[in-house]
Amino acid sequence: MARRRKSKPPAAGPDHDAPRVDDGDDPGLDSDFDPDGDGGFDDRRSGDGQADNADESHRGGFGEFGGASGGLIERTFRERIVLVGVVIAPAHEDDVERSLDELAQLVDTAGADEVARILQRRHSPEPATYIGKGKVEELRALADDLDADTVVFDNDLTPGQQYNLEKLLGRTALDRTAVILDIFAQNAHSQEGKAQVELAQLRYRLPRLRRAGGSLSQQGAGIGTRGPGETQLEVDRRRLVRRIHKLESELRDIGRHRDTQRKTQRRSSLRTAAIVGYTNAGKSTLLNRLTDAGVLVEDRLFATLDATTRRLDLPGGEPVLLTDTVGFVRKLPHQLVEAFKSTLEVVAEADLLVHLVDSSTTEPDEHIEAVRLVLHEIGAGSVPELLVFNKSDLAPDAAGRLASMHAGSVTFSATTGDGIEALLRTIGDRLRALTTVFELHVPFDRGDVMASVHREGEVLVEQADGDGMRLRARLDESAADRLRAWVVPATGTSA
Repeated sequence: MARRRKSKPPAAGPDHDAPRVDDGDDPGLDSDFDPDGDGGFDDRRSGDGQADNADESHRGGFGEFGGASGGLIERTFRERIVLVGVVIAPAHEDDVERSLDELAQLVDTAGADEVARILQRRHSPEPATYIGKGKVEELRALADDLDADTVVFDNDLTPGQQYNLEKLLGRTALDRTAVILDIFAQNAHSQEGKAQVELAQLRYRLPRLRRAGGSLSQQGAGIGTRGPGETQLEVDRRRLVRRIHKLESELRDIGRHRDTQRKTQRRSSLRTAAIVGYTNAGKSTLLNRLTDAGVLVEDRLFATLDATTRRLDLPGGEPVLLTDTVGFVRKLPHQLVEAFKSTLEVVAEADLLVHLVDSSTTEPDEHIEAVRLVLHEIGAGSVPELLVFNKSDLAPDAAGRLASMHAGSVTFSATTGDGIEALLRTIGDRLRALTTVFELHVPFDRGDVMASVHREGEVLVEQADGDGMRLRARLDESAADRLRAWVVPATGTSA
């Protein structure tokens, strides 16, 4: 049974104070659209009996009703958004409500306001419009009543569903993927980040290219069917494909540069740790506190997208390269995962993942699972993980309870610094656990080897023995291979 819940509309801005002008234009229907399969669709009226029209206030940034900003969401003013969630078994209504709450945060981050939401139960999505004819009419009436500019679905829409919905609703229809892509486009600053986001957006737009206007010439194969040449749609599609190939080439070049950097880092034998977690969990705040990295910190979703790496000296004296990565979210668009793979490779190749969790959230376990799902998708599912529950200053009881439920985890506050020492000790212990203890015998005249052992490992015991120095040291596999000639046979023990 469908359920509708209105939220309190925000104060009207200057764009919404002016009286609405009905220009009488009927957006019409696509000639291929036939939801009933009976050759037509006669009822073009909303639930309140108002005739369909493309009102001037419906200025979302995508599709036929797009605005002037060039983004998926118009940013020259605060759009008014109606959210739509569909409960399809085995999902529960509470789960969909929580997902809509997060979608409302995403919409706010993108620069728009939720004015209402609508919820529907279905056994399966309706092929033409996802929610069916009756619910579309109800949604149209609600959007007209509230003068909403855009309708955003929490579920992914096919290009056909998106096109049909825009025609029937008389306003822009977006899905969760489009909103996330729009936020990433706003927040990308580096050359690589901008290229990755643009690539993801183009891959999203390509199957959604639409006919502009009612009459376009088409090339045909018979007499009377030949047009004057390529259609504008074909020209646009070729342009997009050419741009996609160019961006892919640029990202491959950047990827090769990253490979060179990673090889240099591996030769330096420095351990690497990547900070991962749900968006807005405090990753950038942690990196700033530990390394004074100066990364932008804001209390909003996806505030930082570009990976930042800094060197950190742990309490035991051993250095580690610490990387802040892009935050994850439920239903992270596949286009973004694909486009950001070169950036996310630093996660897959890290020695340790510092998985940051916001202990003050109402659903930490869901956030943990969402992050782990993306980690598996990028090939980082097998990398050792340290769960860290942040914001213990906001929710100390919740942080303690979560830490007791997850063995080996730690709690701390990136804002106040409480618990930072324990966190650093734990990171050092976890990284040392990945090494092996070796005994080495180095002649007195090989000071270069002694320096190499101290540089590439952690020396536990050092004493003179006959004609040389006997050392017990923790070494990783690559360092042990380079120092194999001075390793005492059969005395290596695991840490």
